[in-house]
Amino acid sequence: MSLLIPLAGLIDKDAELKRLQKNIEKIEAETKRIETKLGNENFVARAPAAVVNKESERLAEARSALASLQSQAERINSIS
Repeated sequence: MSLLIPLAGLIDKDAELKRLQKNIEKIEAETKRIETKLGNENFVARAPAAVVNKESERLAEARSALASLQSQAERINSIS
């Protein structure tokens, strides 16, 4: 469930964008780390299927969170 509240004048736009950017960078690093792990043929071949599946789920969650944060940043950036 999402709740939309008009934020113009209620938040410090620059501070919020800075916070979101920090979170975006953190999740981008996490995404890259998981992609590298899953791209490693040795890892995929040797790790139990449950571990590979768990990493795939974590990658999907990270990508979803990243898209959400980027969307939030775009909306906040559009506030005048």
